[in-house]
Amino acid sequence: MARLMIPGRPLRWMVTHVITITGQNPAYRLTHRHKIDPPNLHTKCRVNLLIMQWCSAAENWTEALELGPVTVLTGQDRGKYPHGNSILVTGNNERILVDPSLTIAERGISFDVDRILLSHVHEDHIPGMSRLPETPVLCHEEDAVGLTSLDGLMSMYGMPKEIEEQFRKEVLEDFSYAPPTRVSTFTDGAIIDLGDANIEVIHTPGHTRGHCAFLIPEARVAYLGDIELSGFGPYYFDAWSSLESFEKSLQLCEQIDADHFVTFHHKWVVSGKDQFVSMLRAFGNVITERELAMLAFMSEPKSIEECALQRFVYRPSVNTNFVHHVETRSAQIHIDRMFKDGRLAQVTENTFQAI
Repeated sequence: MARLMIPGRPLRWMVTHVITITGQNPAYRLTHRHKIDPPNLHTKCRVNLLIMQWCSAAENWTEALELGPVTVLTGQDRGKYPHGNSILVTGNNERILVDPSLTIAERGISFDVDRILLSHVHEDHIPGMSRLPETPVLCHEEDAVGLTSLDGLMSMYGMPKEIEEQFRKEVLEDFSYAPPTRVSTFTDGAIIDLGDANIEVIHTPGHTRGHCAFLIPEARVAYLGDIELSGFGPYYFDAWSSLESFEKSLQLCEQIDADHFVTFHHKWVVSGKDQFVSMLRAFGNVITERELAMLAFMSEPKSIEECALQRFVYRPSVNTNFVHHVETRSAQIHIDRMFKDGRLAQVTENTFQAI
């Protein structure tokens, strides 16, 4: 049974409360690897010991949700940016912390961590590393440049100079960026064996070149990183992003064999494959909705700048210094694609119109 660690609340209330506030049942079902043969007392004791280890990992973490060997370390406001929902995977040989969030950086941790695993290298997925400066870090080889230096990380975003200067300060001061001393890389399909628990790497590029999802079969859990299932939709506007790669990754995610799906931001834990697929498709459909809205707007000739000012990504109420940059990138990406596939015609050097 999944356990929500809220001091002073009975287990039945905890699980019922999770279902009430999320509409999802976080129940964990033991797999064949954890079934106990009653006559085998050695096996029974060993499994009980593992269960105790999983429970103790989050005993001091408010709203930690345990799914077998996976503990969801729920971030502030359910992982609303700049915070996030990290996971802890515990085997009988080692314990791995995935995407140490800003919540971890601010709260600290009361448990041992053998290695840190990153779904990708972005500022909000690494601040908790400041609590574990000597702990080895693993990331996909295509995102490793972001851990070499601040310049390397900035190259992944591709921001205009005036925006990048301010963002550099935020990354250093608010997210405690410091290049780790021990970094190793992996590629698609890698399996990390923790002992009675495995983490399988599923390369899901698009948000970054090296973005990955992680499957923990023993827990029937998939960790999705920034495939966050939110109404905002996919984010593919950085220098190292790709709209086409993101769309392929969304199709790949539909094939993941799991019961529980953890997002770094917003949605927290989604239980049930059908519910997940429905939310995943709605998340991906935001791309189509953006393009249809742009086509309607471009019934008359429009420039990239006019499309950026119209805002097809952010609500008008959002007023930060990077919004116009993102809207311009989005307009360029979608206009390029729709021109190539024949949905737009070029009217002048700087304007396009829907066909």
